[in-house]
Amino acid sequence: MTTNASRLSTLLFVCAATLGFANGAPAHDGGEEKVQPLMKQAISDAPGKNVMMATVTLAPGQSAAPHLHPGSIFAYVLEGSVVSQLEGDPPHTYTQGESWYEAPRVHHLVTRNASTTRSARLLVWAIVGDKEPIKLPLPPASSSDARLPSISSP
Repeated sequence: MTTNASRLSTLLFVCAATLGFANGAPAHDGGEEKVQPLMKQAISDAPGKNVMMATVTLAPGQSAAPHLHPGSIFAYVLEGSVVSQLEGDPPHTYTQGESWYEAPRVHHLVTRNASTTRSARLLVWAIVGDKEPIKLPLPPASSSDARLPSISSP
């Protein structure tokens, strides 16, 4: 029988591992944003899917590496301002109280704290598969990709 405390510690470990982030440190030190997992819950009407919630803190001037998310992401700015850019869109600065949505597998090119003097903090709500990480690095661009013909529908 599993206790609530052991389930919580397992949940926090799994969330931290699947978030794919290291402990927070300023960007100039090469660290990743700080992620604090809050919960993970299976969705009963969507078998194989889970909802995850976490806070993400960006130190002053810190940026996250370009990435994508296998599932849907909803982000809400709790404190500060964050510059975000999804592939195909211009960069947008979101301030406290604003939110945005990221569709699955869309390349998230820019995530940056807009301030060099204040931290920024987000509440992130994600829908992920049972065995999927919440965040993946962007695949490296291949020079052979430029030689591939584009395929368009008639």
